[in-house]
Amino acid sequence: MATDLVVGQPMSAEEIKKMTAQKAKTTPPMISPVVSEAVISSEPVPLGTRVFPVGGKSVGFKAFTKAELATIAEPLETKGFIPSFADFEPKAAAESKKDALPAFIDRKSFMNGADIETIFSPDDRRVFNSTAYPWRCFGRVESSLGSGSGVMIGPRHLLTCSHIVDWKPNNTTGWLKFTPAYYNGSAPFGAAWSTLTYYKYKVSGAGGVDYTELQYDYVVIVLDRRIGDQTGWLGSKSYTDSWDGGLYWSHVGYPGDLTGGQRPTFQGNFALNGADELADAHQYLTHKADVWPGQSGGPFFGWWNSSPYAVAIQSAHNASANFASGGSDMVNLVIRARTDHP
Repeated sequence: MATDLVVGQPMSAEEIKKMTAQKAKTTPPMISPVVSEAVISSEPVPLGTRVFPVGGKSVGFKAFTKAELATIAEPLETKGFIPSFADFEPKAAAESKKDALPAFIDRKSFMNGADIETIFSPDDRRVFNSTAYPWRCFGRVESSLGSGSGVMIGPRHLLTCSHIVDWKPNNTTGWLKFTPAYYNGSAPFGAAWSTLTYYKYKVSGAGGVDYTELQYDYVVIVLDRRIGDQTGWLGSKSYTDSWDGGLYWSHVGYPGDLTGGQRPTFQGNFALNGADELADAHQYLTHKADVWPGQSGGPFFGWWNSSPYAVAIQSAHNASANFASGGSDMVNLVIRARTDHP
């Protein structure tokens, strides 16, 4: 350890400008750059080399036509799964008082005192910390575009929003990472990475989400491993307008305001309302659940016979309304992805 002291004033801006770059004098040692064994080669690279997770491919499917819808006798659905070694808790366990933190963002200050109409006072979101089923199925989604939320919908299948995907040319995508039951840096089940993305519509999210994109802002990601065997997964159901107005629904997501996207929140006992002018197969739904960026991709789910089923995904909000995307087209994607890649 060097003991020589450097005294005097720090360098001036002009002196710093005169500094010149220098090349290394020796060759750096080789190291393994493993970020995810399934998506990054373990071939050694020089120490100090930037190594990025790789992306995957995407597969698109057209929305159901009226003729195709007429041939579907029953609403589409898939079943959930709870591992035998998982605890079951119908209510999300609140985080302990010792772990509680103040809101990451003071919304009034952040918005210069403007009313936050997508948070309907009182704010009913509750931070929770649980690894029991079904709460272990929800998690944090990360991509080069930022962070969002998602839920396991099959053994290696993630349901999240389309606008968190970094869409690339030639049916490729950028990297995407899912960490189930993520809580403030803790990842009790590890993480999994995207290898294939099933979509009905590529939603960029740049500049907002338009009328058409609101109907299809969901994807099913095929992950690099069957992490659902550890977490379990939710079922999925086709939303129908006959449920409009019923206080059946719950939502889980990772909001940027309350928790900085680091801890999940739960809210229940609110209604969804489908767009009457659109078919049940592909429609946007409005709601007054409390949302903030980071909750996009988080599911809206209800319970049937003590089992949770996802019916829609949080998509967007504006100054007066919050929007979700759902319908039998969403469930169709789940079925196709699970059939093609069990």
